[in-house]
Amino acid sequence: MTRINTNVSSLVAQNRLQTSNNDLQTSLTRLSTGLRINSGSDDPAGLLASEALRSEITGLTKSISNTQRASQIISTADSALGQVSNLLNDIKGLVVEAGNSGALSDDEIAANQLQIDSSLEAINRIAQTTTFQGRKLLDGSQDFVSTVGSVSSVKDASIDQAKLGKTGKIDVSVDITSAAEKASVSISSDAFNAADIDPEATNNVATKTIDISVGGETVTITGNADFASLTITEDNALGGTATAVNTAGAIEITFDGDSNPSAVSDVLTALNNIEGIVATSDGDGTGTVVTGDAAVSANTADGTDVGLKVTGDGLDDITINYTAGTDADVVADFDEDTNTLTVALGTTTSNNSLSNIKSKIDALDDLSSEIVDDAGDALTGFDDLTVSATDLPDEATGTATKAGLKDDLVFQLNGADGAETFNFGAGTSLEQIKSAINLVSDSTGVSAEGTTELTLSSDAYGSDALVNVDVISEGDDGAFETSLSATRATGVDIKASINGVEASGQGNSFSINTATLDLALTVDEGSSTDFTFSITGGGATFQLGPGVNSQQQASLGIGSVSTGQLGGVSGRLYELGSGQAKSLTSDVSGAADVINEVISKVAQTRGRLGSFQSTTLESNLVSLNETKANLQEAESTIRDADFAQESANLTRAQILVQSGTNVLSLANQNPQNVLSLLR
Repeated sequence: MTRINTNVSSLVAQNRLQTSNNDLQTSLTRLSTGLRINSGSDDPAGLLASEALRSEITGLTKSISNTQRASQIISTADSALGQVSNLLNDIKGLVVEAGNSGALSDDEIAANQLQIDSSLEAINRIAQTTTFQGRKLLDGSQDFVSTVGSVSSVKDASIDQAKLGKTGKIDVSVDITSAAEKASVSISSDAFNAADIDPEATNNVATKTIDISVGGETVTITGNADFASLTITEDNALGGTATAVNTAGAIEITFDGDSNPSAVSDVLTALNNIEGIVATSDGDGTGTVVTGDAAVSANTADGTDVGLKVTGDGLDDITINYTAGTDADVVADFDEDTNTLTVALGTTTSNNSLSNIKSKIDALDDLSSEIVDDAGDALTGFDDLTVSATDLPDEATGTATKAGLKDDLVFQLNGADGAETFNFGAGTSLEQIKSAINLVSDSTGVSAEGTTELTLSSDAYGSDALVNVDVISEGDDGAFETSLSATRATGVDIKASINGVEASGQGNSFSINTATLDLALTVDEGSSTDFTFSITGGGATFQLGPGVNSQQQASLGIGSVSTGQLGGVSGRLYELGSGQAKSLTSDVSGAADVINEVISKVAQTRGRLGSFQSTTLESNLVSLNETKANLQEAESTIRDADFAQESANLTRAQILVQSGTNVLSLANQNPQNVLSLLR
């Protein structure tokens, strides 16, 4: 019995010693590696969680590196753009200086032009040499590729960001619901005395009339001065038609009066086919001509004169000369210095109708005409009357009443660019008012146009455009203020949607900024044409998150800053170079418009890149670092060993091993003692 108890005690002591040894080994391993989980058997669930967190931490670590790299690329581009901005400001200074042409010699302007040429070369060089690890940043290779260049109505486009997704393409549909409008104020013709020339300037071309009774209708025939007589005869072989000829001023009408008689309309057609003849009926032309039914009035008579009355805006008098021309068509020419209108008739007589002569006169600046009778009253139905040079007077003169203000006027005109005060006396013509306003349109931003009424329109489009007319004083007989359509008007911005998203409009430009597309477009002035295009690739794509998908990427377009690409609606930067359309010796004002637009565009690009760097990259970097720190802490909590706890466990295990060894030693001594006693 004693032996059995001794064996049991020894086995228990051995088991305890083994357990203590295992605990001691585990503590030593954890303390040596610093990890609580060294194998899957240590904590299977904890190992799974730890490995998942380690994967996320790895992705975050690389995302942080990617974000830092992206920020360095943006800084590189911004640094180069800063130098471009400096060069553009230098160019602007030279352009402004060139505007002082009264104080600069030709040599000085030429020297400034050489400096501009040098700056343009430097800008092109920056565009080609700004690189990051061999990748060019400002030559346009980092811009988006699209088909917007094929849209004729688009004058400028900027694609700042686009997420192309798995398809690598975005189709863009633009729907313009209403076009941009200028600001406009009109002054009706009531503000002016009417322009006119007395009837002495009427050129009479038709002076004979005769009435005949045909088919129960009265037909009135009007012809040129050489129209002397008329006869009408019957020819039953005409088969229900009618003919008419003019032989040396004698008109002969032939009709069919048998069972298939001519109609009045047939007679009218035949007469109107004669050059210089106009025939009308007081009926509907359905009456039929039968034998004995046609009666010719006994005598022809001088009838109502038919001619052209010419009026001109702001003319004191006018001289009108008619000649036999050498061109097939009518040619009209007006000499403003002598107030002489010359009308050369065409060699093709069918072109010499009153309507055609009238159209040629109306096409001239500040002249208009109408077909009138000898009292100056307008006539209808004589447009196709064809005349010859012998039918027109060699010269017609007349005096004119100017279209001018009814009384003295002082008003201030305000536009988006500035204000100007105008002082006009009674009788000032509309043309003179237009000239005065247009002379300073570059400083007010308002232009004037019109022939019978005055229209003041802003040069710009959109809500920033302004026309404001403030009448300071006007004589008692004046009607300028009461003829204003409005005293103040503003323009209207374009309204459009892009892919169904309502765009923000300003003038003829509009833009959207969504999670997938940041786009700005400028269309032709006043355009309302819808269009589509596609973004098919390009752009600089930055991986900003641990997941490789479009939601954790940012695609940024960086356009070219070469002189051939920098610019907008006013023109391109290269046009400021020597020999180009907007050089200092060609168009200083145009050069100023271009350089202002380019400076603004480069500044916007720098602002966009800076915003991307500060708001997207830097905030993303802070967020990634904080997330990484939290995940590392979580992973450490799961996997890392607690040194204090493990040290205590080691000490405890060491004590248990030591005590277990002693107990086992004592347990092993008892059998030996028994054996000693037996011996």
